[in-house]
Amino acid sequence: MIKKITFVFYVVLIVVMAAATIIEHLNSTPFVSQYIYGAWWFSLLWALLVAVGVVYIAKSHLRKWNLLLLHLSMIVILVGAFLTHTTGFKGMIHLRGDQPTNVYTEMVSMSESRTHRLPFSVRLDHFDIQYHDGTQAASDYMTHFVITDGETITRATVSMNKVFYYHGTRFYQASYDTDNRGSYLSVNSDPYGLPVTYTGYGLLFFSLLWLLVDAKGTFRKLLRSPVLKKSLATLLLIFGFSTAIHAAEESISAPVVAQPVAEKFGDLYINYNERICPLQTFALDFVKKIYGKRSYKGADATQILMSWIFFGDAWNREPIVQIKSKEMRETFGLPEYTNVKAFFQNGEYVLGQYAYDYQQGQQDALHKACYDMDNKLQVIMSLQKGTPLALFPHTFRHGKTQWFSPFEQYPKQLPKNDILLIKSYFPALYQAVAANDEANAIQLIEQLRSYQQHNAGESLPTDMQFKAEKCYNNIPFSTLLFILNLCLGFFTMGLVIRRLTSSKTQLLGLRPSILHGLLILLLVISFSVLTFALALRWIISDNIPLSNGYESMLSVAWFSMLITIVMAFAMRSLRLLIITFGFLLSGFFLLVSHIGQMDPAIGHIMPVLNSPLLSIHVSIIMMSYALLALTFICGLTALILSALQRMRGCPQTGLEQSTALMTLSRIFLYPAMTTLGLGIFIGAIWANISWGNYWSWDPKETWALITFMVYAVLLHLQSVPALRTPKYYHIYTTIAFLTIVITYFGVNYVLGGMHSYA
Repeated sequence: MIKKITFVFYVVLIVVMAAATIIEHLNSTPFVSQYIYGAWWFSLLWALLVAVGVVYIAKSHLRKWNLLLLHLSMIVILVGAFLTHTTGFKGMIHLRGDQPTNVYTEMVSMSESRTHRLPFSVRLDHFDIQYHDGTQAASDYMTHFVITDGETITRATVSMNKVFYYHGTRFYQASYDTDNRGSYLSVNSDPYGLPVTYTGYGLLFFSLLWLLVDAKGTFRKLLRSPVLKKSLATLLLIFGFSTAIHAAEESISAPVVAQPVAEKFGDLYINYNERICPLQTFALDFVKKIYGKRSYKGADATQILMSWIFFGDAWNREPIVQIKSKEMRETFGLPEYTNVKAFFQNGEYVLGQYAYDYQQGQQDALHKACYDMDNKLQVIMSLQKGTPLALFPHTFRHGKTQWFSPFEQYPKQLPKNDILLIKSYFPALYQAVAANDEANAIQLIEQLRSYQQHNAGESLPTDMQFKAEKCYNNIPFSTLLFILNLCLGFFTMGLVIRRLTSSKTQLLGLRPSILHGLLILLLVISFSVLTFALALRWIISDNIPLSNGYESMLSVAWFSMLITIVMAFAMRSLRLLIITFGFLLSGFFLLVSHIGQMDPAIGHIMPVLNSPLLSIHVSIIMMSYALLALTFICGLTALILSALQRMRGCPQTGLEQSTALMTLSRIFLYPAMTTLGLGIFIGAIWANISWGNYWSWDPKETWALITFMVYAVLLHLQSVPALRTPKYYHIYTTIAFLTIVITYFGVNYVLGGMHSYA
């Protein structure tokens, strides 16, 4: 009975948390904070779960100290959260001018706030925003202030990820006034909850890692399982690939700038997205946004960009604008690829009303497509006005560098000679390009590059960063690798099927050891290329490549291949199956990064995200997602194989294969749960350091916890007899993977929140 009650509370909490994220999306964050996460009944649910859980563990006579410690750590964390809620305080203090204050404001509900007093006063000294050289991208926000406590005066500074402690009170940089003359600091004190919570984290980290290293534990027993020595089947999914057949491409009717000139032009620096980078990067993003590909009818991206700058009217008639929406094409009678002029009929801009209606709330598929196309066309119009072409730097006397475009208002401090150069440069370059005078055009471009190097101060990237970005721009890594990995994945899947249906030990006339060695070599090559691509992004941005959805998908693919390589060497009897999993899984993740709506653009990371703890948190979480994805593949494979074997009248064979895949899945499960638990709570520590709050019930935090709780059920097979049966185990792992899909894609692109990449 007590087990059923424990199970009911467990499921109810998962359902409540899932529902809360949906309610938050439909209503508001303050609403769910007040009426769900902050409600007495929500805390009572957790308390009741702990109570019945303790009783159930006691009745189960659990004597393994490491498992007791693991469950105890969860209780300690919840006790710490309760102490934080009841004994700590958190509020906001506004500093402005030279007036001291000891008052902070605490939000107690959606519509109510209270003021409290600190035992000391705080006065603003000055607030400062630091920028990346030559851009308006903030690198840090810093508040310098003075604390007066009786006769004691203390000078203090806070910035993003830099907390100031004073007598148990922590100060965090929260926000600032738009005129930069005031600052908002978050004040926080948690004398009892914080040490208890961190103690719980420490116990959790230790006990999770012990699950993997305990010689008598389930994970080590699984690694020694005799079931793994038997042959296994692999994923029998049939994928149909259709190859689009295109007619021979027509030549470009608009004038095209010569490739040598465009190549030099692409080597210039530009302030693009508040980052100084090669102009080639801007050209690639422009062409991919407009056309959907990296080149157009033999012309590379820089040729297209430069040609559109100088021969805009002709290029406005070129069918290079891609319309993805079928509904939009049918509404306006346009082909998939059309020209800019097609959107202006009888002197009227046909998308104007649709884009306006979309902004007014009419957000159906057609209006959204029109709004997106309007944004695409605005990019073209902006280019033809010269607005994005911030190619002309100047470093002023105070050391600040600013980049200017040809057509804008220039500050009075800018020398007249520089203004004359900026205004006359493109007309001079146009004359050389229009006259096909390549030598003169290249000379003008080289003169501008020399001007940039002389006037850009410290804002230019290093030579290594420049070369890395050029290399990265020239190779479509994710496209090539997803094609390679998926092709090899389906190829190895065919080999496994052949082995299952043939008595021969050799495949393709090769001994298994040689064949496996060649496949591992190909996997290592693919892994090395992806490592090189990620390293290039790291060098370019000077940050670990985990800052957006595109990079996180590449990282999951990287971890999938790394885990596959390690497992292939550790489990020789399953080598072909594991290699198949590795190629397919990494290939699908790379495919998602290639075709998804994620933005691959490299940019400066937000100051608050510039923390090593965040990088560790995201890396470990990505590893756990990759491992749990492998359990999903095992489950799906087992279910398909069982169905096929039943159709062939061999249910016993299907059961053996399903049992072996269950063992393999559980081998992936234990390190997956360890890394997921570590990742979640390392993220909580980072949040506490950065924000003063280690858990805010953000949708991604909530769904990560839901994922952890859903998969944790699989670690309790003794308590859930049904899941000891391979069939039901695999059904559960297959369905459980939906929590990861929601955690990653659902939160990013639907539910939103602070963690959203979209």
